[in-house]
Amino acid sequence: MVDLETLPEEPSESAAPEVDIVHAIETRKLNLWYGTFQAIFDVDLEVKHNLITSMIGPSGCGKSTFLRCCNRINERLGYVRTTGAVEILGHDIYAPEVELIQVRKQVGMVFQRPNPLPLSIRDNILFGARLHDPEAAKASRAAQDDIVEKALTRVLLWDTVKDRLGHSARELSLEEQQKLCIARLLPVQPKVLLMDEPCSALDPKGTEAVEELIWELREAYTILIVTHNMAQARRASDECIFMLHGKVVEHTKTAEMFVTPIHKETADYIEGRYG
Repeated sequence: MVDLETLPEEPSESAAPEVDIVHAIETRKLNLWYGTFQAIFDVDLEVKHNLITSMIGPSGCGKSTFLRCCNRINERLGYVRTTGAVEILGHDIYAPEVELIQVRKQVGMVFQRPNPLPLSIRDNILFGARLHDPEAAKASRAAQDDIVEKALTRVLLWDTVKDRLGHSARELSLEEQQKLCIARLLPVQPKVLLMDEPCSALDPKGTEAVEELIWELREAYTILIVTHNMAQARRASDECIFMLHGKVVEHTKTAEMFVTPIHKETADYIEGRYG
């Protein structure tokens, strides 16, 4: 079996990334069908390391479907068929020798609505670590407490919840729940974070807080984020991908796309002429 844990470490700030790991995600001729309906058509994409890349486009254009291809969530549906290649750090995650549990360890997913487990705040943070790392499951209380504190500190939640770690995670506000869901991924040490409209259920203040968190996480993770919010894409991403009818129309630096889009379809969408 190929173990995705053997993938190269993230390059240090002082060293240029090696040629074979310049792209955290790379797809080649990716196609996907829901039954007889084709949702993605020959998508070739290269998502760079340690950047935030946003995906924009009208509803139903294939953004979330593409995101789910990148950690094999779609295959839970028996009527989905995928062809082509999806590589995470140079490994085809659909290759038969790749184990799904290793894909999920390396590629974390944050959903549209926060989905904390019906457990305590503390046990939410430890859930993934216990699942993927037998040593973490057997670690001392003090060692587990350290894991919890580091993860919650990273997402700026520690000071807020440190006296309530035994309380249900579902007692938190939506903003806090979404931060917790991000924190839950960190002890597993994924290389890539996929975020499917992570702020859509939040008020403006919560959106701002989560966007700031995402920007801070950029230093350590590659982040691919789907959003319908044009202002958010412009504020909170380095590069931007515009999809339409299951195809990639344009992929460039965010600032360039919003100021000087290459394709008319991109300009029409940015200016509100698509649904």
